[in-house]
Amino acid sequence: MIKIVCNTSPIIGLSSIDKLDLLWEMFDTIIPKEVYNEVISGNETKISGKEELIKAVEEGKIKIFEVEDQEFINKIYGHLHKGELEVIIGAKEQNIEVVIIDEKSARRFAKDLGLKPIGVLGILKLAKLEGKIDKLKPCLDMLIERKFRISDSLYGKLLMEAGEI
Repeated sequence: MIKIVCNTSPIIGLSSIDKLDLLWEMFDTIIPKEVYNEVISGNETKISGKEELIKAVEEGKIKIFEVEDQEFINKIYGHLHKGELEVIIGAKEQNIEVVIIDEKSARRFAKDLGLKPIGVLGILKLAKLEGKIDKLKPCLDMLIERKFRISDSLYGKLLMEAGEI
């Protein structure tokens, strides 16, 4: 199983459509302490995933780690959010190649450091191709309904790649 480091927004996105379990069914998932804190300290009406993440950590399905190079994180903080930086720097420290990040600038930075970023949409497409979910379209529609932005062209491309068009 591929080991990954996951950021906050994919946890929230997957949880909002009741698919957080894909993280531990498909990957050996770890998260930096900052990401854990971002999710569990969020306003309950605004943040999805709080209870699900707490339970997943308690059950050992997702593990938390601390990023060692906080000095570097603090130097470049501001260009990206602290959670994104901890995911990227933590992945490098842990010798993990794949990071789960949705934000474009963070994905670019991860690529610049030799990491392979994938986001919520990539996880869902992979889950469909691996038979973990039956249909991709309902998941995409639920994400859109929950204010997750997906361009029309990307929506169509994902459905085509998943064999649903």
